[in-house]
Amino acid sequence: MTFTADKLLLFGATGDLSQRMLLPSLAALHADELLAEDVKIIGTARSELTDAEFRSFAREALEKFLPADRRSGMAEFLGRLSYQPLDATTLEGFDALAEKVGTPDRGLAIFLSTAPSLFEPTIKGLQHAGLDGANVRMCLEKPLGTDLESSCAINDAVAAAFPEDRIFRIDHYLGKETVQNLLALRFANIMFEPLWNAAHIDHVQITVSETVGLEGRVDFYDDAGALRDMVQNHMLQLLALVAMEPPGNFDATAVRDEKVKVLRALRQVQAGETVTGQYRAGAINGEAVRGYDDELGKESGTETFVAIKAHVDNWRWKGVPFYMRTGKRLPERVTEIVVQFRDVPHSIFADKGARMIPNRLVIGIQPEENVQLSMMAKVPGLDRDGIRLRSVPLDIAMPDAFSGTVRRIAYERLLLDLVEGDQTLFVRRDEVEAQWDWVDAIRAGWADQALSPQSYTAGSWGPSAAIALAEKDGVSWHE
Repeated sequence: MTFTADKLLLFGATGDLSQRMLLPSLAALHADELLAEDVKIIGTARSELTDAEFRSFAREALEKFLPADRRSGMAEFLGRLSYQPLDATTLEGFDALAEKVGTPDRGLAIFLSTAPSLFEPTIKGLQHAGLDGANVRMCLEKPLGTDLESSCAINDAVAAAFPEDRIFRIDHYLGKETVQNLLALRFANIMFEPLWNAAHIDHVQITVSETVGLEGRVDFYDDAGALRDMVQNHMLQLLALVAMEPPGNFDATAVRDEKVKVLRALRQVQAGETVTGQYRAGAINGEAVRGYDDELGKESGTETFVAIKAHVDNWRWKGVPFYMRTGKRLPERVTEIVVQFRDVPHSIFADKGARMIPNRLVIGIQPEENVQLSMMAKVPGLDRDGIRLRSVPLDIAMPDAFSGTVRRIAYERLLLDLVEGDQTLFVRRDEVEAQWDWVDAIRAGWADQALSPQSYTAGSWGPSAAIALAEKDGVSWHE
């Protein structure tokens, strides 16, 4: 059932995500007149706030996290907001919440940003209060479990109240403009798709590096680690978008069908195809930083870095390695995809002393959104001593290529899609479970091998073994 919701209920409305992303995104959508005038936003959390106090809280968040040039109509936006305190662990407060929400004219969208342990009692409370009808859709913020078993338990609890076509599992990376542009790059340009296969691509690299450490996520991160925090969701989604077959059309079912085929084709990782690490004291941007165990206040076996050599066992990608790495306290904050093409089969310039460098496509996702394609070109000159060739980058910086357009927060698109009911950029249950199945096998392998994280200095690119993981195949990480 397709409907545009006129009520949006935010669980965890006083949390960090709400302050940094949800409220600023909704205010920006309001400023651009992308939210219908009658859309009302109800916040709920344990904090005892009145409507006026919640609006004051929201104003402070917007002044801190939303650029000043995107705050037009702030008073009108704050007028959309109301608040209802709730302890989600008990059914008692849900009737009052339902009364606060009222009866929507068109439909209700619920954004659930709470601890996973609260998912099941929250769903039961919504059912108890009648907030699970045919005109209600549910959005779930990660983490969706810690392994396949716990993920299935969460999904089963949600499925007891909401069918799959009304469940929106969010991965904010899919809301980033450059991630969506990956699909346009592949499927809207005739020159790439014929080359997008094992015959022409040597390997693919996916890097998600962070300069920060724990940053207030102590308890969550030490339970999760880099594999479950980043690889299981963001990085596997990026891999799926790179490797998927062309969908029949651009709708939720077609796109997600092709992604899940890739995830199910992932070969089980073998011994020697992963490297884990944990940062020690070092320096980031010239400033001394503590090691992970110092920040945590105790010794831990949790990995803050992981590198993986993955394979997609299907016709298109047979024999093409996908190198993935992610970690904290690395030298740069960057998310990028590197597609390394093979060399030309025969160089007609070899006798003239020219050295060939294979073409490379670099898709930058953050902090800068750009696409760079390296091409071979002749260096100007008379060539009396031989022909000189040089790799020349063709750059498309998205903000420059589309000047005048607004650079949006990823959650803006996703929240608008939630309100309007478009699931294309959300993750389906079978995707989530295919991701967990692959990641669980890696963790089981680590346990069997008694593998513990190797130390690396903060400010470096991880353990030296991560460099060796690629270099033993003749590959260098793109830095």
